[in-house]
Amino acid sequence: MSIKLRLTIMNFLQFFVWGAWLITIANYWFGTKQWDGTQFGAIFSTMGIASLFMPTLMGIIADRWVNAERLYIGLHFLYAVCLVYLAQVQDPGSFFNVMLLAMCCYMPTLALSNSIAYTALTQGNYDLIKAFPPIRVWGTVGFIAAMWITNLTGSKATEGQFYIAAGGSVLLSVYSFFNLPKCPPQHHLKENASLAQMLGLEAFKLFGNFKMAMFFIFSMFLGAALQLTNAYGDVFLDEFKFFPKWADSFVVEYSTIIMSISQISETLFILAIPFFLKRFGIKQVMLIAMVAWVLRFALFAYGDPSAGLWMIILSCIVYGMAFDFFNISGSLFVETTTNNQIRSSAQGLFMMMTNGFGAVLGSRVSGWVIDKYYTLSFNDTSSLAGFLDTTPDNQSLLNFIGSRGVEITNGVFDKVIQLKDWQHIWIAFALYTLVVAILFAILFRHKHQADTPVNH
Repeated sequence: MSIKLRLTIMNFLQFFVWGAWLITIANYWFGTKQWDGTQFGAIFSTMGIASLFMPTLMGIIADRWVNAERLYIGLHFLYAVCLVYLAQVQDPGSFFNVMLLAMCCYMPTLALSNSIAYTALTQGNYDLIKAFPPIRVWGTVGFIAAMWITNLTGSKATEGQFYIAAGGSVLLSVYSFFNLPKCPPQHHLKENASLAQMLGLEAFKLFGNFKMAMFFIFSMFLGAALQLTNAYGDVFLDEFKFFPKWADSFVVEYSTIIMSISQISETLFILAIPFFLKRFGIKQVMLIAMVAWVLRFALFAYGDPSAGLWMIILSCIVYGMAFDFFNISGSLFVETTTNNQIRSSAQGLFMMMTNGFGAVLGSRVSGWVIDKYYTLSFNDTSSLAGFLDTTPDNQSLLNFIGSRGVEITNGVFDKVIQLKDWQHIWIAFALYTLVVAILFAILFRHKHQADTPVNH
């Protein structure tokens, strides 16, 4: 088996074990467990919390003491153990703790998988720029495959999604043990390196440059936007089942497959990045990404499973531009505007602002805002029927009320039924990204020269 094929399989499984639950966990949280939104925001923030320190810590260990591939294998095995235990948890507090442990195991493997791939390709005398992207794209394919399997096996609202991910992670551990090349410590850090150098904190001096400070701050705000779509996209589509006229629609039954169009689009827009960067420069490309985020949310706000289905599909297509033009272009900007002494640290800072602080901001604040301002309470059949666009005696409506354990006396419920006002949630998210785009256009000052993709 060639080294490129071995790395392709590794990348496929690396993202498979994330995609099996990342997009569908909201269905399990809100639909099956019926836990609240503020607590759910905390669950998604675990990725951000783990990203603040675990990749750096594991990077230091791999650089000094332990082979990267051995560390990678051990972390994936522990991740699988956490997921199996997660499926048994019955209260949101414990769920948060176990999920945080799972993310502390998984998030560092994203960087380690890249490190292993770079080492192996370099040892094989491959051109990294040409060889790595075709390998990495199979990670997105793995993510899509996991989403489809979770949906088609009926696991999108059950603990089955965690078992699928755990099984994939055990498989990846075993596969990696027999197939990954040895990646011994490189000792990039000097023995007398300062704590700031070990933790990659030297890159923080980039905040002394106004342009770079603005770039990192807006990266955090866009990182928050990414969490919004990951956290709530699939459950939004799934909750169309509460509307009797859409209960049996294709969108409801295959919501996760519909959402996978976003990842398919992502693989295609990657190919357009070199052209757009060379033609328009980083500021315009980042603005295009921000406008795409506005469209992503606005199209969701007005889409539905019938006449508005085209809006949902277009929203998923637009996602590819929103994600790639921000993440990949931003990484290239950091790569070409920092010196080689702090380049790796600067990339770590970029990831920390997006997947760390941005993820925590987006997850925590959105959960609180949705709970406080966009969760509707219903006390009787008439008001609920009006919201769901049906009649009080509709059998599907009555079945839904019964599924919530609610009894009806003269049209009045014995306990409150709560539903999310998704249209206004997405409008609020769209306005948020629009404000970010306007501020970025005003505050981020960068002059593009057409002869280079990204400028110093």
